[in-house]
Amino acid sequence: MRYHSIPAVVICAAAAASAGLVVTQVYAADYLSIADAKKLMFADATEFAPYPLHMSADQQKAIEAKAGGPLRPAGWVVWQAKKGDTVLGYVVTDAVLGKFELISYAVALNTDATIRSVEILAYRESHGFEVRNQAWRNQFVGKSAKAPLRIGDDIANISGATLSCTHLTDGVRRIATWAQLALVHA
Repeated sequence: MRYHSIPAVVICAAAAASAGLVVTQVYAADYLSIADAKKLMFADATEFAPYPLHMSADQQKAIEAKAGGPLRPAGWVVWQAKKGDTVLGYVVTDAVLGKFELISYAVALNTDATIRSVEILAYRESHGFEVRNQAWRNQFVGKSAKAPLRIGDDIANISGATLSCTHLTDGVRRIATWAQLALVHA
């Protein structure tokens, strides 16, 4: 009788497949804590005070109309960055869906509602992590809701990261629109 040698890995893979198990790779990276992001965005700040997020139904509708999509502020957390009694600006944290997973990010706003910086806090997708590149995020700096803030218009896309680019840009546009209408009332 002749015995054939079958590698153990083939046997295990066949057993797992027949049991309905699927082996996948998990991609997730936490880049910055919220506290670290706030300090990075406003290094001179001595305090980050919670800032209440109050919007009337009319304000929400106006922001949605201007931002070009539904407003989802339930997940937003806003802080006022201060140095002593001087307000330096605001930090807003949010999360948007990449392709399948959430991307957590923070937007720093100056007191005139211009974007100071955008930081990626956590990225959980297997592709598209290039949105964390400083050069891509720098496209937002100095812009406000007065700019289009749209992929293919004033924000460049990254090949292979189209959904991440689009959804982050949409999220930043909503935050910038809120800041323009709610913080500076313009």
